[in-house]
Formats: sequence, C-alpha cells, structure tokens
Amino acid sequence: MPETRGRAVGTVATPGGEERRGLWLGVAAYVMWGLFPLYWPHLKPAGAVEILAHRMVWSLVFMLLVLAVLRRWSWIRVLLRDRARLAKIVVAGIVITANWGLYIWGVNSHQVVETSLGYFINPLAFIAIGVLVLGERLRNAQWVAVGLGVAAVVVLTVAYGRLPWLALVLATSFTIYGYVKKTVGLAPTESLTAETAVMFLPTAGYLAYLSWTGEGTLGTVSVGHTLLLLGTGIVTAIPLLCFGAATVRVPLSTIGMLQYLGPILQFSVGVWIDHEEMPGSRWAGFGLIWGALVVLSADALRQSRQTRRALARSAAVPAASLPADTVAVNPIAVNPVAVNPIAVAPVAAEPVAEAPVRPEPEPEPTV
Repeated sequence: MPETRGRAVGTVATPGGEERRGLWLGVAAYVMWGLFPLYWPHLKPAGAVEILAHRMVWSLVFMLLVLAVLRRWSWIRVLLRDRARLAKIVVAGIVITANWGLYIWGVNSHQVVETSLGYFINPLAFIAIGVLVLGERLRNAQWVAVGLGVAAVVVLTVAYGRLPWLALVLATSFTIYGYVKKTVGLAPTESLTAETAVMFLPTAGYLAYLSWTGEGTLGTVSVGHTLLLLGTGIVTAIPLLCFGAATVRVPLSTIGMLQYLGPILQFSVGVWIDHEEMPGSRWAGFGLIWGALVVLSADALRQSRQTRRALARSAAVPAASLPADTVAVNPIAVNPVAVNPIAVAPVAAEPVAEAPVRPEPEPEPTV
C-alpha cells in the first residue's frame, strides 16, 4: 500500500497542515487585536464607559450563542459549586473590565502609543509576578531585561513629563488578570462567558440608565453606529476563538513570538495613522523596551531548545531501563496554555523550561 503524503485521507489533517493552520489563526488573532485602535474611535460620540458596557453585554450574548452551538453547558454547574474558582472569576471579571475600559479611553483620547507601551511592558510585569508572588529567582538575562525595562520607564517619564501611568496600569491589570485566570483553569470560551456574566448586571444596568435618561447613543446616531456598538461582542470574541484554536496547534515558542504583533501594530497605528507625537526621547524609551524584549525572547528560545534536548534524551532511554516508580511525563501537559481573548500573553517571557512553572496568562485582548 503506497504511503500517504500531503493532505491526510478523510477528515484527518496532517500534523504539518494543522501547525500551519494554527500559525495563521494565531497571526489573525494578534492582527485583529493590534488593529483594535482603528475600531473604537468609530463608536464616538459614545464615551469610553458606554462603549465598555456594550462590549461586556454583547460579548456575553455572542459567547452564549457560541456555547449553544457547541452545546457546552456542563461547566456552569461545576463552576457554581466551586466557591474558590467562582471568586477568582469575579476578580478576573472586575480586573479585565477596568483594563478594557482604560484601553478604550486611551485609544479614544489619542494615546494609542502609550497603550501599546503597556502591552510591550507586559512580559516584564509577569516576571515581577514570578518574583514577588511565586518567589522565583531570575536568570541573568531576565535581570538584564528588567534593568532595561526600568531604564525605559525612567526615560519615558522624562519624555512625557509624567509617569506613563496608563501603560503601567494596563500592564499591571492585565498581568493580574492573566495570573488569576490561569489558576481558574477554564477554556477561553467558558472563561470569557463567565467573566462577562459576572459584569452583566452592572453594565446592563448602566446602559439601561443611559437609555432612560436619554444619554445613550444606541439607536440614536445612525444605523451604522448601532451595528458597530452591537459588533463589539463579535470583535471581542473572534480573536479569542482564533487564539484558542492556535494554541493547541503550534508550539508555545511560536505563540511567544506572535504576541508582539499586537503592540507593534498598535504602535504603528498611533505613530503613522493617528500621527501622535514621537520625539527622540520617546523613541529612546521604546528602544530600551524593545531591547528588553529581544533579550527575553532570546533567553526563552535558548530555554526552549534546552527543554527539547532534555525531552529527546529522556525519550531515547528504553522504558525497561527506567526505575519502577518513574512517572511518564506528557510534555504538553507540563505547560498547558489557558488562553484568553486579547490579548497579548507573555509566553516568550515565560519559557517552558522554567522551574517552578509560573502561571501563564491568557491573552484577552485587553485590547
């Protein structure tokens, strides 16, 4: 029987084909997140809080439709019985609401470049979580990256004439969100549904108040504006679903490299489309941040290669020669990826080989 090559027979895809599909899904997710600054300004004259409320409400509606199609409801009963996990979902919902709101406000107040800085800083913020919360020790390369990051904040503080608080708050809030979400252990569709459900009553209540007072913009500006407000749920969920599909098809190191597409595109929109001011001092600050990310990425790739070599050596040892109490390890299960929509998860800054393993964020488009 001849060997089958290329496309697999029937509905079974080849590993190479699945990885290519995952790569393009990942690229699509980060490109969509990176281009979000082009979407939110079209929702004016709605303010940032009203846009945020629509985003939460319509995201929940869209995710419920997705779950209905998938017939995936059993997790709700399990979650409601687990008070600890439910409390974490509440915290995640509150934090991501604040993050989304600040991001939308930043974009619509012509601070796109500074919002992109927040997501460039994100990997450094996750390193801080590892040190301060998990008690991890940094490698030399990570210390260098942290030093460059601190220097960048100092330079940008001088350049802006103030602390770049928007970028720092975005990075910090998304780091907390990613850490909390990782410990919950829900799939991206279930997680986003639960978080938006937690915030449904206050956000829907706020929209009802705006409608009652005549201050809301839904249905009062134009048909196009109304459709764009309703579309906030779709543009929130689609990148998440693409990202979730990508993470099960491509290596973490690939996802780690793709994550920088988002803030790079945001930065490009701010500089070359919105024409935000970028004097030399700000370029210098961003240059230091980019240098830190290069150091982290190189270190992550080195750690990934070491891990693969170690796994290859372990696989080469005959099973009969292993001690009786040796536990077989699934390399995929060592570092499962719990993903989230927006976001820009610092996978590259969190190499697989680190020990102890720190929670990896779920990117949700905080954007």
